Amino acid sequence: MNRGILYICPTPIGNLEDITLRTIRILKEVDLIAAEDTRHTIKLLNHYDIKKPLISYHEHNKKSKGELLIEKLKSGENIALVTDAGMPGISDPGEDLIRLSIEEGIEVIVLPGPTASIAALVISGLPTDKFVFEGFLPSKKRDRIKELERLKSETRTIILYEAPHRLLTLLKDMEKVLGNRQISISRELTKLHEETFRGYLSEGIEKFETQKPKGEFVLIVKGAEIKEEDLFEGINIKEHIKLYMEEGLSKRDAVKKVAEDRGISRNLVYKESINIRIKIPVIIGGH
Repeated sequence: MNRGILYICPTPIGNLEDITLRTIRILKEVDLIAAEDTRHTIKLLNHYDIKKPLISYHEHNKKSKGELLIEKLKSGENIALVTDAGMPGISDPGEDLIRLSIEEGIEVIVLPGPTASIAALVISGLPTDKFVFEGFLPSKKRDRIKELERLKSETRTIILYEAPHRLLTLLKDMEKVLGNRQISISRELTKLHEETFRGYLSEGIEKFETQKPKGEFVLIVKGAEIKEEDLFEGINIKEHIKLYMEEGLSKRDAVKKVAEDRGISRNLVYKESINIRIKIPVIIGGH
């Protein structure tokens, strides 16, 4: 008997039009749809006139329902996994079902679609070339502070999720641990009251002390500044001098540059340079 396929189907994060034609087709073709909240998902299915059996699969029943879904997949049923909004498997129990399916040799196909984290990152105005997704930080203050301390030296842009009732507390903890960083805070993305605040943590705290937070929030935090000395971490003074000499600088100029880079005395760098020899290629020419 052929095994079924688990389809990972992203759903709109707000606007119901933000769903691909392929996702609609797959939802109509599968035998079963596993949803984080069936009451929420039925609204989407009704909107697109999709009539398929639904089964709940969420954080509190993922073990028992996960085993059931795996058995159905083994028996040949095709299943679509959806979350309340966005990409299944990102900060939700879909991660567990995907892993179980892979372990059981069941084919998993992911469909592209809306993701709140990437949408918020793109419109933040902060660097997007390198970033790290941290999801929800711990709700306990001690654990949250510990995680922020870990992120303090992170130079990539940081993506966080937060619930409205914890937003202000998180912002204050961040300012205390990370300093007054630049931040972008998005809420209700793609919905009627979509809003993105851009500024510094202190300004964000001031805003949400006077305006009650509503909706789910995505926070985009600027990474730590790269210190000049960090650029040369992992190479010693001799190797540093050689790098400049290989680029064409004289030993004297290389020594001067390394001393400036590292903020140390030129004499110290000179001592390290005494035995350095860079071979200069001999070019043989003729008439």
